[in-house]
Amino acid sequence: MGVNEHVDLNGFVEGVKRRNPGQPEFVQAVQEVAEDIFDFMGDKVKYHEAQILRRIAEPDRVVSFRVCWADDKGNIRVQRGWRVQNNNAIGPYKGGIRFHPSVTESVLKFLAFEQTFKNALTGLPMGGGKGGSNFNPKGKSVNEIMRFCQSFMTELYRHIGADVDVPAGDIGVGGREIGFMFGQYKRITNHFTGVLTGKGLEWGGSLIRTEATGYGAVYFLQNMLTAKGMDVAGKTAVISGSGNVATHAAEKIVQLGGKVLTLSDSEGFIHDPDGISQEKIDWVKELKNVRRGRISEYVNEFKGASFHGGGARPWGVACDLALPCATQNELNGEEARTLLKNGCIAVAEGANMPTDLDGVHIFKAAKILYAPGKASNAGGVAVSGLEMSQNSARMSWKEEELQEMLRDIMRGIHDRCLEYGGQGGGYTDYVKGANIAGFKKVADAMLAFGVV
Repeated sequence: MGVNEHVDLNGFVEGVKRRNPGQPEFVQAVQEVAEDIFDFMGDKVKYHEAQILRRIAEPDRVVSFRVCWADDKGNIRVQRGWRVQNNNAIGPYKGGIRFHPSVTESVLKFLAFEQTFKNALTGLPMGGGKGGSNFNPKGKSVNEIMRFCQSFMTELYRHIGADVDVPAGDIGVGGREIGFMFGQYKRITNHFTGVLTGKGLEWGGSLIRTEATGYGAVYFLQNMLTAKGMDVAGKTAVISGSGNVATHAAEKIVQLGGKVLTLSDSEGFIHDPDGISQEKIDWVKELKNVRRGRISEYVNEFKGASFHGGGARPWGVACDLALPCATQNELNGEEARTLLKNGCIAVAEGANMPTDLDGVHIFKAAKILYAPGKASNAGGVAVSGLEMSQNSARMSWKEEELQEMLRDIMRGIHDRCLEYGGQGGGYTDYVKGANIAGFKKVADAMLAFGVV
């Protein structure tokens, strides 16, 4: 990269910071993509003249609204809700809804920006969006959650639609919450359309949607290992998180003959040197989905395991494979160095941007197998896209068909990363490959539409 391009990149990032004050997560996401895209754009005048990267880094719109609801004691509560519609160049906006106290406009803008490239990588016609609220469902009754979801959808419904914007679930939003929101959408509009994904099987949902993100991350990991003549079988894995993505990633690692050593939540992580078997994974699913318990309870049930509290993260446990499946910026530069020192050979991100910029640079410099979330965790939105197709056609596919489609989509994403990420000497920069492949598809569609 020449000196002038460095100036251009730095100037671009500084411009993003100026236009988005107090939004570090969004700036980080844009910078990570820009570092690779500027190299690719180089002498491609058409992208520069049309200001494509600047336009992608400016959401089409950010909708912010008040959400009022009454708790079980009759107290009026007020939350803030958002929907960020980042880019619809290749299809309707598509991306999850997150209910968590950490939700801010910056977090949702970063997620919508990432989603734009992730959805492009799947090969399906979906744009990028994200939404949510700073509402915390933990400790709330089912009726309180229902009332909040209904109030949230009463504001959101006017901004979404099967051919406009199709939200899904995310952290704090599972099948129950999707059901409450879809019920309210149907009640207000009198339309039964595929306006949300992650629905129940009885009313338009898709098989394997629950498993798709975790399974997809492991399929991508398997593709990376296979390209190097290796396999998941016999390898040890550390996984963060204990929700939907983490438990299904663990399940697929076990099915492929690997050994899972850790799971975590916000309080800390459990380390089970005997391996977290399918029976133990099923127990964790019941703990988290039914009893809404904490991962620390694991050590009371399974002897030989230890719990490390105080918000400790599992990256100090020696392993071959690492799968961060919890949340953004959960793996920093120091922890990345520790993983490398302890012999980690591959990292596949199950969460969105779980590795901070320092960690990303360390993994790339070490030239290990490192899959960014926009590539490796695209399995969930891929099956959401297939759910949209099933809704449009008023049909459903069998589980075996969907599993094969998911494997094919993850193989296709891997191949696109190889196409644009090959660095010579047998090394593939999967971050660069994913960023360029996703950008090129969106950018070329935007060029076709002119200045809009």
